[in-house]
Amino acid sequence: MSLKVITKSDIAPFVSNAMNQYDVFGPVAREGGFMFAPIADASLLRLDYTTTVLPPKKYLLPQHETLFTFRTDMPSASPVFDMKWRVIFGLHTCDLHAMDLLDSVFGKGQADVHFMKRRGTTLIVSIECLNPCDENSFCKSMNTLSASSGFDLHLTDLGDEYAVDIGSSAGEALLNTYARTHEAMRDDVTQLDRTLSAKWGRFPLKLNVPGKDLPSLMAMSYKSPVWDDLGKKCLACGACNIVCPTCYCFDVREQMSLDGKTGERYRVWDSCQLDEFARVATGENFRKTRGQRLRHRFFRKGKYIPDMHHALGCVGCGRCARACLVDITPVGVWNSLYQAHKA
Repeated sequence: MSLKVITKSDIAPFVSNAMNQYDVFGPVAREGGFMFAPIADASLLRLDYTTTVLPPKKYLLPQHETLFTFRTDMPSASPVFDMKWRVIFGLHTCDLHAMDLLDSVFGKGQADVHFMKRRGTTLIVSIECLNPCDENSFCKSMNTLSASSGFDLHLTDLGDEYAVDIGSSAGEALLNTYARTHEAMRDDVTQLDRTLSAKWGRFPLKLNVPGKDLPSLMAMSYKSPVWDDLGKKCLACGACNIVCPTCYCFDVREQMSLDGKTGERYRVWDSCQLDEFARVATGENFRKTRGQRLRHRFFRKGKYIPDMHHALGCVGCGRCARACLVDITPVGVWNSLYQAHKA
């Protein structure tokens, strides 16, 4: 829509002003790392963070979410919707692509009303990544190193200032109401172009196969011995799913009051790597081995989701590689499959 510039010293006042109307979330330093958390003090917002353990999807798809409450003595049910307005600051472009995928998953077909209502009251202020988070990041291989949409505002670090790309009318209103900015001049645009051009060489390609070719690679790999080999290592702990920005499986449960008259139905995050995930009521388990469950996870990321939503189910953030206790990584798995078929 347009390009503006904000000085770094004006970011904290911008955030503080927005807090008067919105619940504000963003990356903060915590116990030697970073996490997305509520911002109560604008000075604690860390736009220079590397990565976070949990992705910002937790604000659109919470770990525990009440869907509706009900009564049994006077039979009735009442849906519960989170209609608070919020701003999430500091999404990296990989997480921005993940949000876009979740929008497609929950917004198309039989739309998920709870997700979509929360999404409709959420503004996204993302930031351009100019350096890799660490050795586990492979966003360049997954084509998520930049983004031209999906944000309301997008920041790029120019040194003492940020270039602000306005992506929506809501983002423009947020900026005009709460921030002090100025229109980008020719020198600002030149510096922005130079900054964006210079960053690409800092990000290595980690996959030996182009991301766009992963669906065809996976189609040839269903019976690969790689899955059984990995299954012997996997702890089936589910950590990879929990930290993933694009995993969206959940379990639905009910909780009754002690008198049995009232209760709630709620959903919680679930993991396809857990033994009980594919177990049905009669006792059969459709993916009873760890190798089968690992195969399912990688087919979801590299085949099933692309077939359904025309976007890869992995954004290259590297969170699962950091979380895995036995060093099972997407880069390692996909490169192994590629080598096996190349041989």
